[in-house]
Amino acid sequence: MTEALSRDSAFRAAPDELHRAVDRATRALLALQHADGHWAFELEADATIPAEYILLGHFFGEIEADVEAALAQYLRQTQGSHGGWPLFYGGELELSATVKAYFALKAAGDSPDTPHMARARAAILAAGGAANANVFTRVQLALFGELPWRAVPVMPVEIMLLPRWFPFHLDKVSYWSRTVIAPLLVLMAIRPRAVNPRSVSIRELFLPGTDAKPPRAKGSVWAVVFNAIDDLLRVAEPWFPKRARQRAIDAAVAFVRERLNGDDGLGGIYPAIANAAMMFHCLGFAKDDPGAVLCRAALRKLLVLTPGRSYCQPCLSPVWDTGLAALALIEAGGADDAVRRGLDWLVPKQELEVAGDWAAVRPNLRPGGWAFQYANPHYPDLDDTAMVAIAMDRFDRARYRAGVDRAAEWIVGMRSKSGGWGAFDADNEYRYLNYIPFADHGALLDPPTADVSARCVGFLAQLAARGDKDALAAGIAFLGREQEVDGSWFGRWGTNYIYGTWSVVVALRAAGIDQNHPMIRRAVQFLIGVQRTDGGWGEDGASYHANWPHGAAKASTPSQTAWALLALMAAGEGKDAAVARGVRYLLATQAPHGLWDEDWYTAVGFPRVFYLRYHGYRAYFPLWALARYRNLRDEGALPVFGM
Repeated sequence: MTEALSRDSAFRAAPDELHRAVDRATRALLALQHADGHWAFELEADATIPAEYILLGHFFGEIEADVEAALAQYLRQTQGSHGGWPLFYGGELELSATVKAYFALKAAGDSPDTPHMARARAAILAAGGAANANVFTRVQLALFGELPWRAVPVMPVEIMLLPRWFPFHLDKVSYWSRTVIAPLLVLMAIRPRAVNPRSVSIRELFLPGTDAKPPRAKGSVWAVVFNAIDDLLRVAEPWFPKRARQRAIDAAVAFVRERLNGDDGLGGIYPAIANAAMMFHCLGFAKDDPGAVLCRAALRKLLVLTPGRSYCQPCLSPVWDTGLAALALIEAGGADDAVRRGLDWLVPKQELEVAGDWAAVRPNLRPGGWAFQYANPHYPDLDDTAMVAIAMDRFDRARYRAGVDRAAEWIVGMRSKSGGWGAFDADNEYRYLNYIPFADHGALLDPPTADVSARCVGFLAQLAARGDKDALAAGIAFLGREQEVDGSWFGRWGTNYIYGTWSVVVALRAAGIDQNHPMIRRAVQFLIGVQRTDGGWGEDGASYHANWPHGAAKASTPSQTAWALLALMAAGEGKDAAVARGVRYLLATQAPHGLWDEDWYTAVGFPRVFYLRYHGYRAYFPLWALARYRNLRDEGALPVFGM
């Protein structure tokens, strides 16, 4: 009885402060809405993207001095105390990112003798030198003549001609791999040399007497097989018929042209767009060729040019930001007009015509998804689609019913055989391909994951009778199998086990799983167990490495605290003292501008390789959690929605 009273008193604390916090955050988020109704926040990665943008100008021999200077300043600002560059805020030195950043700064005019360059060089050499860089960095160095092409895995452009039944085919890898690889195959076949107008070299980053050997795959009998194939291709490739090679190059160019995607670019992601731009260049296409023009425009669109902090984004996130901002404002209430304008902006973004690459596996399925970017018709994703449809269905079921029903049809059709959902493709589980030497980043594929599957389960559950019961049951079973021993779930697209656990708990509760079910109880124990002493939650990007504790970090963050709170409230723990402490953390860290500040990276592109900082996460997620807590406190009980 005493514990119950204690929990209840904590639950009812500070109503006026809570209302004021929700109101301030609501006003601040509304102020960031664009005139046409959408939201778009910055999306920041690590040093590699701005470094590559600088080097791209030197590849073409076309240097924009003002842009280069601004990006170089960003690189200097983000150098770590260890002398190198991390993959996320507060992270350890990452060799490949550091090599690229050093190369870009030297190209931009920084003398190797300056203290920051000397520290970076020492850190690189201490880590074994540039010869130990990853595959994508090796390709960059080979384009500038800093490494021989024999140090790069063999990827013949003739891959473009392989039949789909062949063990390796572009349809068997993820969308991001597909769009990056197709133009890259042309570069690897032609092996162009960067213009490099300043003749910049980084030979000082190689240890004396070392030679960059071809990377070798490890960890499986498949690695042995693919290493042997790589060796064989090195001998055979020079003898491939020239006519077949030209056909393959033409096929790669055709693949790229079909998916150019206006000024949103190939795949909507920087690496693919940059590779396509270099492909058009090295093939001799004129600067005014439509493909070349669109690539350059798409690259410019990714720049954030702000005095004092300018960088290049890896992609743009307006659909994701708009849907999540709408969900936060629906919870907060009092902003129906803004929500309606945001959701109305999303309506025409739904892809109803183009059967994208996903149709190779689901040829009889009608399109019906949303992409992440302003436009990306060949590559809608399940996460955005379910999230947007959840928001539309919750806000005004009648107004948006046609689009929501079409989204449900596509989501059900995209379920994988395992019962779960991947992000962009179905049944993309050719795991043996992770052992080709090229795939040292470990993110070649797009298999079903707990977080995306949870989004789809939550959406289908929210539709109730309109949802597909077989798909829902299969999805729930998949999530049950994916739960970790400690009660958490892995977060593929958000960091990490806190994100995954929030995603799954909310979906399971929406699907009618009782709050006392063992899955839910174990998840609650995990979340309460990793709460930090300041009342918040945080999780480091290093948690994607083996043997790193789940839910551990150097600091709490507003977005991860919000996820934990939303999960605990969905699990029926709204009156628990842990929730009250989490709410107090958010109230205490709300900034004068009404939102929250968050330097830490709480999302991921490719685990262990590429991390993301969504600048919108500090805005809509804490608001969402506080508003949910306020509503639960004021109304006593609330339905659990799909998110």
